Amino acid sequence: MTTLDLTPPDTAPRATRRDWAGLAVLMLPVLLISIDTTVLSFALPQITQALSPSAAQQLWLIDAYPLVLATLLVTMGTVGDRIGRRRILLIGATGFAVVSALAAFAPTAELLIAARVGLGVFGATLMPATLSLLRTMFLDRTQRRLAIAIWATGFSVGSALGPVVGGILLEHFHWGSVFLVAVPVLLPLLLLGPFLVRESRDPAPGRIDLGGIALSMVALGGLAWSLKHVAVEGPDVLALAALVAAAAAGTGFVRRMRRSADPMLDVRLFAVPAFSGALAVNLLSIVALTGFLFFVTQHLQLVEGMPALDAALVLVPGVVAMVASGLLVVRVVRHVRPALAVVGGLGFSVAAYALLSLGGTATVPLIALAFALLGLGIGAAETISNDQILTAVPPAKAGAASAVSETAYEFGAVLGTTLLGGLLTSVYRSSLTLPAGTDPEAAVAARETLGGAAAAAERTGDPALLEAARSAFDAGVGVTSTAGAVLVALAALIAWVTLRDAER
Repeated sequence: MTTLDLTPPDTAPRATRRDWAGLAVLMLPVLLISIDTTVLSFALPQITQALSPSAAQQLWLIDAYPLVLATLLVTMGTVGDRIGRRRILLIGATGFAVVSALAAFAPTAELLIAARVGLGVFGATLMPATLSLLRTMFLDRTQRRLAIAIWATGFSVGSALGPVVGGILLEHFHWGSVFLVAVPVLLPLLLLGPFLVRESRDPAPGRIDLGGIALSMVALGGLAWSLKHVAVEGPDVLALAALVAAAAAGTGFVRRMRRSADPMLDVRLFAVPAFSGALAVNLLSIVALTGFLFFVTQHLQLVEGMPALDAALVLVPGVVAMVASGLLVVRVVRHVRPALAVVGGLGFSVAAYALLSLGGTATVPLIALAFALLGLGIGAAETISNDQILTAVPPAKAGAASAVSETAYEFGAVLGTTLLGGLLTSVYRSSLTLPAGTDPEAAVAARETLGGAAAAAERTGDPALLEAARSAFDAGVGVTSTAGAVLVALAALIAWVTLRDAER
């Protein structure tokens, strides 16, 4: 048995115009949260020059937000099931807008990281609510799959639009503008949400399991922190201790959920191949997307020397491909199995990474083509994986299931920059050969990051230093692209094994 969907598709009520209008409103936080996951990729060079973060702080600037999101999503999804999904959505939107305004004017890297943490807290209230509300708004299977396709496409496209939005804003405004954009985006949600989105909650909520919440936070937070620490500092006792604590908390959480009469998360769902396989596909797809954006945005600006807006426009074909793929796959799965649709799509994404790995120098046209191919695969994979995850649970538990889906997404965002970004940094540093006579202070900055090398070369007027850094960075892109191709191929294999029997 591959699904626990209890709603007969031929008798379920169809969505009304109000529901479709509500979907449009719910897309606003979806786009914003996903844009915030990647928008800093383009702003990072300007932030580096303005706030002078270290290499570790640069990674934390990007990862603090999705890391906190990943830690709190299951908790917030469960709370939303109990107190009301629309209510927690509006609370989160208000907090997110306020903290975004504070982040825009952060005077130091440390305070900006702290603001990113705050955004993660409020972002965790938004995402499970949007997807779980869709589960209760669209009961007809065909309509729900289309709604989820729009949602998933918006999420993936938002991640890809992050650099585009960042490029447009940074062309004309201060780097803080990439955070201020949250205020006008969320205002329509706060004004229209109470009228267009119906409130929903678990009709028979149990007590809030504070012990389960604490265990889930330690398990998810400890795992994410240990991976992050290893990527930045290498393996050590602290990383091992965090990993052990995460494993112990995770084990305790599973045991507690199995014993509970009303668990915040039914862990038996992970025994359903379509559910667990879809989660893995979701995670690995986002690793591929965010990892790609991490190094491509830097290559376009710091290696090719393109202005932020011009570099962002290179990614537009990929955004269009992602939208088209996410929507088209809804029609495709009427005729073929979900596994075949996902595997076929991810084949394009493998080709995208292979182009950069085997194609020699990463030229601008090659990058545009690669991102378009990547988008074709990610758009299809995200739509099908999220549909399978939600189909596997009854509507009353949609918030918890949505939270699990979003946790996979955010861990994918963390791993994309942590694993692929860490690998790129490692190869960059090992490949960097500094020109003779390089200023010692400039040498230290160049060994940290490509952005540091660019700033040092501009300060000292040393073009040879910048050329050496660019060459080392491209060496890292080749190795990282190979790793990305392997990860996407693994996602395709998992989809083929676990989704072969899933319903169309």
